[in-house]
Amino acid sequence: MVETHARYNRRTFLVGSGTVVGAAALVGAAPRRSSAREGSAALPADPFTLGVASGDPEPDGFVLWTRLAPSPLAEDGLGGMPNRYFQVEWEVGRDESFSRIEASGSETARPETGHSVHVEVGGLRPGRDYWYRFRTEGHVSPVGLTRTSPRLDSFGPDLAMAFVSCSQFEHGLFTAYRRLAEERPDIVLHLGDYQYEYTKNSYVIPGGNVRDHLGPETVDLATYRLRHAQYKSDPDLQAAHAVAPWLVVFDDHEVENNWADEIPEAGSDTPDPAAFLRRRAAAFQAYYENMPLRRTSVPNGIDMQLYRRIRWGKLANFHMLDTRQFRADQGCGDGYRTGCAAAVDPSRSITGDAQEAWLLDGFRGSDARWDVLGQQVFFAQRDADAGPLLRTSMDAWDGYVASRDRITRGWIDAGVRNAVVLTGDVHAHWASDLKLDYADPSSATVGSELVCSSITTGGDGADSDPSTQSYLKINPHLKFYNNQRGYVLTTIGRHEFKADFKTLPTVKTSTAAATTKATYVIEDEVPGLNQTYLRPFLQGRSSPAQSDPQSVIDAETLRP
Repeated sequence: MVETHARYNRRTFLVGSGTVVGAAALVGAAPRRSSAREGSAALPADPFTLGVASGDPEPDGFVLWTRLAPSPLAEDGLGGMPNRYFQVEWEVGRDESFSRIEASGSETARPETGHSVHVEVGGLRPGRDYWYRFRTEGHVSPVGLTRTSPRLDSFGPDLAMAFVSCSQFEHGLFTAYRRLAEERPDIVLHLGDYQYEYTKNSYVIPGGNVRDHLGPETVDLATYRLRHAQYKSDPDLQAAHAVAPWLVVFDDHEVENNWADEIPEAGSDTPDPAAFLRRRAAAFQAYYENMPLRRTSVPNGIDMQLYRRIRWGKLANFHMLDTRQFRADQGCGDGYRTGCAAAVDPSRSITGDAQEAWLLDGFRGSDARWDVLGQQVFFAQRDADAGPLLRTSMDAWDGYVASRDRITRGWIDAGVRNAVVLTGDVHAHWASDLKLDYADPSSATVGSELVCSSITTGGDGADSDPSTQSYLKINPHLKFYNNQRGYVLTTIGRHEFKADFKTLPTVKTSTAAATTKATYVIEDEVPGLNQTYLRPFLQGRSSPAQSDPQSVIDAETLRP
């Protein structure tokens, strides 16, 4: 069951005379009479070049997605589509050959929403695999596999869940997505930085980028549509989408690096503040058009309802958070700071008041075995100073200490059975115990945090020698670190939550294999991490500078 909190209580921002309209007025409405509808131009080629996807499963259904684009890399972002409406048929079958059709129908793909299609399928059986496909004007899409969640009163079998983040197209091939697809997880969580906004050669890794972005930096609807299309054209990303339903949330690069609410990276004193709001509205619309989201997430100008709760029977609640749209601006700048008073100001929040209240209410109403927070930035305290001062990131929860304390105390006070925080953003694997009092290493552990590395961002990275990890000694609650690319594959059962940290040796080749670097287990009603496997460090494969987490901290600070 998907639960959201209706929030459109701020003003809706309509952008100039060329308004970027809230798509709520377009999606799901009857086709209106217009020249676009009355056109007769035929499709020039196969329109299913961007693949298919599904998301937000419920016990009786899920969302199905595709977007028509016979020329996906067209500079205008329109994918080579004629300016008219197209009827797109869809089918859901019990097997890949569609010998038994369980549901079918037709949706209208409209130019106003990039000829994207979002189908909210219902009436299916819980806890089942289903195959799906689309058809329009003689063209048939690839086949995707998805599934419904278990009955709300049932645990169902163990859940294979993978989570990922940070896929910078220029920094490597999406081989990790292919390896993830081969794992055949039941569900995938994408925690943000699905695409990056930079133009070619503005975010370059040592040794040079592996491939290039097309077009200028993304600032308007056409450029965001083109960038999403370039990413979605990648066959490895398509394979990962086609193998399981996804739960998606954005971070910063889907709009602009380190943005905060209505404030761009450059800060509140920019010459044209309205320009960022126009950019944000365009980015939100393009994001919705290209993701398997329900109509509750249709943007309304600069507003988009993205935080939501997906229940996986009695086994897990997935609280999918939005830590960008409602946060206070980063205190004392975006980087690592010591002695920043704003970081501990109780009036500042990374979630905003409404989302915080929604989350705390979800804790109080939970009867799940595992309450999982799918969110973007580092949750645990991460001190970069070996001395007596704290030096922490103002862009992470360390920059919003009171907000973190309220959330942590909220799950304790509610009696949440097992709290697990999932995180992306930092381009490396980490694992951490969560504390109420990070100043006292002996204080009680109250939860666990698992952090996935990037799919590509930062390039290959390097293997990590545990003996050089001084950063983990500064923070004894941090238990694991590795600076290679990859993903985390978890198995969630009644008695334990197991996490395999998967890494690839390189992102420069499509043949790289994924290996398990480490495995951690969280036992039911026993907060904290137990390491059950750690792959030996291969001497000579990495210099201390490459394997030291401090080098990653500095790289985060210096991102363009």
